[in-house]
Amino acid sequence: MAKVLCVLYDDPADGYPSSYARDDLPHIAHYPGGQTLPTPSGTDFTPGHLLGSVSGELGLRAFLEAQGHTLVVTSDKEGPDSEFDRELPDADIVISQPFWPAYLTAERIARAPRLKLAVTAGIGSDHVDLDAAIAHGVTVAEVTYCNSISVAEHVVMMILSLVRNYLPANRIVLDGGWNIADAVSRSYDLEGMHVGTVAAGRIGLAVLRRLAPFDVHLHYTDRHRLPREVEEELNLTFHPSAREMAPVCDVVTVNAPLHPETEGLFDDALISTMKRGAYLINTARARIADRDAVVRALESGRLAGYAGDVWYPQPAPADHPWRTMPHHGMTPHISGSSLSAQARYAAGTREILESWLSGTAIRDEYLIVDGGGLAGAGAHSYSTGGTKA
Repeated sequence: MAKVLCVLYDDPADGYPSSYARDDLPHIAHYPGGQTLPTPSGTDFTPGHLLGSVSGELGLRAFLEAQGHTLVVTSDKEGPDSEFDRELPDADIVISQPFWPAYLTAERIARAPRLKLAVTAGIGSDHVDLDAAIAHGVTVAEVTYCNSISVAEHVVMMILSLVRNYLPANRIVLDGGWNIADAVSRSYDLEGMHVGTVAAGRIGLAVLRRLAPFDVHLHYTDRHRLPREVEEELNLTFHPSAREMAPVCDVVTVNAPLHPETEGLFDDALISTMKRGAYLINTARARIADRDAVVRALESGRLAGYAGDVWYPQPAPADHPWRTMPHHGMTPHISGSSLSAQARYAAGTREILESWLSGTAIRDEYLIVDGGGLAGAGAHSYSTGGTKA
């Protein structure tokens, strides 16, 4: 029997919800491109309920315990005395989310001799040291595409919020004011701007498709160039690198995985080439942008705004400078954890577990590391050598 160690974020401050704002979720038959949604044999949760917090348990307890497996769920993940570290040595499977990652470092993997499967309930497995996983024969899987559209919607929201100066304007209302000149003094139209994405995979392409109706000029860079018909359909301009694309854009959105080629990409040097007053959106991974370079660019006016929901570490400490820098639209890491997305990544996590526990193959598109190397989606998106958690 397997021991499954699941790390989830804390319940709401007022307790686990007894009711919800909506009664149901829209039915989605498949993702763009035709990939089917998760297909577990069954589920033990109500779609639209809070599944990603400790009490939600990703809806896994009944399923696992009925088969004699052990499920341990905790939010305590930091430090050698954390519940995560105490439970890890005899765990067979670790599950965590990008929003509250259980950092599976090389040291932690070495202390977990029974560990054979690390599952990301969501997308993005950079909190796992992939090189160490390969060396120790650990399979790494994630629920590909489950929240890609959720993140793309969040990106578009953040672009509009920054460009139209929405958050400060809303604060004026909350504070009882009517300061129209203050609200509009940093407000512009998105129409006609040049918007570029670093990476045009599932999320980046979804962002481009959602921005096309705003009559903007769309740009992208990616190690895998899009088909010509897609470029023509969306009137896209391709750039060989972010360094060539960034200077021509009014808005840059980062939708790339974290790996050695992207870590620290947006540093002082690259940001200095961007248009004065450009906006930078990063819902990918915090370490793709240099933390202090972003602060300096906002304080100097080189950037007009920065928004994102990814931090390092996560959760971010109270004194993290991104909390107090000017002209930002930061949120905690929530873009891919809407209640809609949770239903998909909970179902996908169960599908992965069903496959693993029954000895059948995990979907290729869910695999990041398998058989001693990068596999599936991981072979497309990641590179080895420096993939430290």
